[in-house]
Amino acid sequence: MMNDWLSEAGGVLVTVAASKGSVPREPGARMLVRADGFDGTIGGGHLEHRALEIARAMLQAGATHRFERFALGPSLGQCCGGVAWLAFEPADADQMAVLRARRNDDTWRVVALDGVHDSALFDAAGARLAGSADTPAFGNERATRVTEGEGGCRWLVDAVLAPRAHLMLFGAGHVGAAIVRALSELPCRVTWVDQRDDLFPPQIPANVTVEATDTPEALVDNAAPGTSFLVMTHSHALDLRLCHAILSRSSADWFGLIGSATKRSQFEARLRERGVPETRLAGMVCPIGLPGIAGKAPAVIAASVAAQLLSVWEAATPEEQPEFH
Repeated sequence: MMNDWLSEAGGVLVTVAASKGSVPREPGARMLVRADGFDGTIGGGHLEHRALEIARAMLQAGATHRFERFALGPSLGQCCGGVAWLAFEPADADQMAVLRARRNDDTWRVVALDGVHDSALFDAAGARLAGSADTPAFGNERATRVTEGEGGCRWLVDAVLAPRAHLMLFGAGHVGAAIVRALSELPCRVTWVDQRDDLFPPQIPANVTVEATDTPEALVDNAAPGTSFLVMTHSHALDLRLCHAILSRSSADWFGLIGSATKRSQFEARLRERGVPETRLAGMVCPIGLPGIAGKAPAVIAASVAAQLLSVWEAATPEEQPEFH
């Protein structure tokens, strides 16, 4: 899953604190290292292998924390050739539990990189959630970075951000279930909606919220601007009602409807009769998925739609990663 570093198991938490040039992963990438395995990734290759060695040595020695600079070309032989700074710290069980409970809320970790190891968690308003560290003022910039406090001591300000991408998926059939599985490890939140509660599987991914409701249109009306919508229910009549509700919203959000070109033509005619303007109809994506992928198996459709959604979301929220000098 996308936040699999948020394991209940103890270990050493490794964070990409800063970078310069080309590196495998961005600041804020993390992995939790145990003696017998690890969760998450900082990009693989020699950098990750060396980080695993250091973290496991810390576990054996009972060391508290380290802050290391890695030149990927000269010292590690990686072709990307940039520089990465890694922070190593013992995972605090209480703070990890807070972070797991706040998957859908922005949280800032502030960790001492010099001197005595200390850390704390804060919410977007700057309120302390856990820990007792006497941290410097750090603001709530949406980026992981290294800053200096009193006496030149360095601190890791690690932005653990809730996914901004939110999909509201209507339909718990085979294709809907396959899409949920395809999105389970991606940086997004999914609200999965169906009237039939018995169709939802017993195990739901951590980034998915299930809504079993007879009034799905109400969820459309109350969805935040920027929500993406996918409609693929068991009923064409319900699909049409949901299409009308989505296209009647004041915000022109991305909207996909499963079906053929024929279904699109039929729905466009009925939606015009209901007063939906041509500009909104033009934004309805039907058929869904990437052009050129014609397979009809649920897993094929899901892979195509997941890639389509990623391109939509990344175009809407380009990431800007700071460099550390």
